Amino acid sequence: MNRSSATNEDGNGALKCQKFSPEGKLQEGNNKKVELGKKVTLLRGISIIVGTIIGAGIFISPKGILKHSGSVGMSLVVWIACGVLSLFGALCYAELGTCIKKSGGHYTYIMEAFGPQVAFIRLWADLIAIRPAAMAVISLAFGQYILEPLFMPCSIPPMAVKLATAIGITSVVYLNSMSVTWTARIQIILTISKLVAIATIIIPGMYQLFKGNTKNFENAFELSNVQLSGMPLAFYSGMYAYAGWFYLNFVTEEVDNPEKTVPLAICISMAIVTFCYVLTNVAYYTVMSAEELLASDAVAVTFGTIAFSALLLYCPVVSIISCLSVFHASSRMFYVASREGHLPEVLSMIHVRRHTPLAAVLILYPMTLLQLFVGDIYSLLNFMSFLRWLFIGVVVLGLIYLRFTKPDLPRPFKVPLFIPVVFCLTCFFMVFLSLYSDPFNTGIGFVMSLTGIPAYYIFIYFSRPKWLQKALDSFNRTVQIILEVVPADQ
Repeated sequence: MNRSSATNEDGNGALKCQKFSPEGKLQEGNNKKVELGKKVTLLRGISIIVGTIIGAGIFISPKGILKHSGSVGMSLVVWIACGVLSLFGALCYAELGTCIKKSGGHYTYIMEAFGPQVAFIRLWADLIAIRPAAMAVISLAFGQYILEPLFMPCSIPPMAVKLATAIGITSVVYLNSMSVTWTARIQIILTISKLVAIATIIIPGMYQLFKGNTKNFENAFELSNVQLSGMPLAFYSGMYAYAGWFYLNFVTEEVDNPEKTVPLAICISMAIVTFCYVLTNVAYYTVMSAEELLASDAVAVTFGTIAFSALLLYCPVVSIISCLSVFHASSRMFYVASREGHLPEVLSMIHVRRHTPLAAVLILYPMTLLQLFVGDIYSLLNFMSFLRWLFIGVVVLGLIYLRFTKPDLPRPFKVPLFIPVVFCLTCFFMVFLSLYSDPFNTGIGFVMSLTGIPAYYIFIYFSRPKWLQKALDSFNRTVQIILEVVPADQ
């Protein structure tokens, strides 16, 4: 395959663009260093965080939070507490993002603090469990919401939901594989759809509240059904809805003036999202009783049939388009991990004509389908959340560790020490108590993360036999030819 340009790395690991003549000879005079542009301003940073956080979680999490918190009042307390906890975590990530100015997020910070072995285990868990499960949860929400209006008032056969979900996932994979332009356009539509859906819930709910419809808030803090063992699972559902506050750290190298932009964008975004989420849940409870919410498999659909039927159109759209960001975001971490030698190079390559991360998208597809057919929304949510918050706790523990091991590391933004300590302790308390609350799903997640230890020593640490290295090189070349992918220019 003849190309007029290619990429290579200099001695410092920086990528360079190399021009070739039509005969395939390198033109030395045209070497040019390629760097990521500083394109993310404060407003764009806020848009990235808010657009990433607000998604299918606000339609999935209310039932899980109410079920495990035990009362309407406690569920609202959990929503507010999750917002504050997410702000604490986001501020910790802001410090890490301004002192370690590399893209890659969790993976990069664990690498800096604890070295390649722990970073690889985080990457391994992300590749085989966290991202496929996250995709499956969002997609199952789509399947539930798209079929609920068709089957009401009857229940939906579980296999019908999974088949509809599989079709939705396949469509998203195809779109992500075929066009970056269409993916970017749909991201814009996604953000608008999310805000419209949230407003469509809040406005009629507030209208009913101001009319005096407060009967569902009577005895809101009845504690007879509250159990400590259920609180970690309530927080898992809540923190899932807030997930995405760390996304700006995946593109730190592209942020303009990150010392000021990152922490300010995080604080403004978390205030906006927490306000919207609390009002949305107040609107839910104004229109629906706790019993109606718990009995519903699609909360917003039930809300829409009671309060505002046009909402039925928005929820499936928001859920399925949210899947795009899960696939699209994976390419950034895969690129950084490949640069560190922890993943095959082919996973960081892009299609030669369509400029899409084809290999990275396709590797998630079979694992997502597998998890889709073996679990339901809430079992997958607990399974995924256990791993996600375990490693986020490890990242923030790394921040505390770096404070003592590298005190001279430049820190343009520095949070008070009690914030990472409180966040880290809360994460580990939530994670390990959930082993008691839901031992099956969280135990599977724990075991899957431990498989990263032998994988690291087999594939990374020990020198590979020549026959194995030759087989892997041949596999990389074969996949590269079949998929028509080449190294990215960044």
